[in-house]
Amino acid sequence: MAIKSNTLARAASWRQALLALLVVVAGSFASVAQAGYAAIVINETDGQVITAVNADEPNHPASLAKMMTMYLAFQAIQNGTLKMDQELPVSSWAAAKAPTKLDLRNGQTITVEDCILGMITKSANDAATVVAEGLGGSEGHFVEMMNAQAQLLGMSNTRFANASGLPDPDDTTTARDMSKLAMALYHDFPQYSHLFATKDFMFRGRLVRGHNNLMDKYPGMDGLKTGFTNVSGFNLASTAVKDGRRLFSVVMGGRTAGMRDRLMARLLDDGFENQETPAALIAQAGEAPAAVAGAKGRRVKGGVAAKATAVADATPASRRHHRRGAKADTVASAATCSKKKKGATCPATTARSTKVATAAGQKVASVGGSPDK
Repeated sequence: MAIKSNTLARAASWRQALLALLVVVAGSFASVAQAGYAAIVINETDGQVITAVNADEPNHPASLAKMMTMYLAFQAIQNGTLKMDQELPVSSWAAAKAPTKLDLRNGQTITVEDCILGMITKSANDAATVVAEGLGGSEGHFVEMMNAQAQLLGMSNTRFANASGLPDPDDTTTARDMSKLAMALYHDFPQYSHLFATKDFMFRGRLVRGHNNLMDKYPGMDGLKTGFTNVSGFNLASTAVKDGRRLFSVVMGGRTAGMRDRLMARLLDDGFENQETPAALIAQAGEAPAAVAGAKGRRVKGGVAAKATAVADATPASRRHHRRGAKADTVASAATCSKKKKGATCPATTARSTKVATAAGQKVASVGGSPDK
């Protein structure tokens, strides 16, 4: 009987161990970010969610991660740790970041203000890293600060892996979490919120233009941030005001920048009318035509490969929404927040091959153009 009892006990123990392993494996798959479409629209005044589609599904933030980098920068400026005109050193690690970037060089310095404007307009990855190292000592420690702040803001489904949003399989967030961060930036630092309306700024004798083309097209939009990598699709966090009422909206996983922008405009239009945007329209902006035709209302998401090539869409903008007579390449300068500076002009961003180490020790190739916008 003792032998039989011992055998049964070992079998039970083995089953328990197997079950625990399956739970862990299932949890790890569930947490993997997908390049899937998602959208949310929130009324600032009462927190009402007007539209939410896949708002809690894990996705990659791309350059929306820079909103947290700027949150921590504003926090440091507010408490006196940093100053807007403070010069920060550029390390070799920061200078080697993949485009888009300000083409900073190892050994140079750059002001905190220019780093912030570079992140808002050009989505500069080197500028984000300079701020990270200036505040955290290293980007790795700064990432810990980012994740700690995310938890304080209730961003429970977010884990940042770097300060810029460059491709990393461990970089995970949701549309709802990004909306929380966007609202926190405006609520916690109203004195700096105007910076998100910056469309261009002068940096070392060169005009740096922004990527947020929708601000030129949608009346009342005054921020926030664009984002794009191959694995994330085209992301956008926006805020707009109409008749004294402010909305915040996030779109993730757009198939093209033009489709993302048109969807954002529709979401805001519907939001100001207190109408929910149909989920089918959101799906069309995020899926390939064949997938939309075959899905019939079901979500189709693509998995994220262990190795991802970050290549930007060379022609991100398409037709305009609420066109106001401006030419496609004209950028208004009313929101410029930086002085002209003397010195060498920033070299034009050129296509070149750069390797970015990921948390898993693998390498992500960055080729041609801008992997993160």
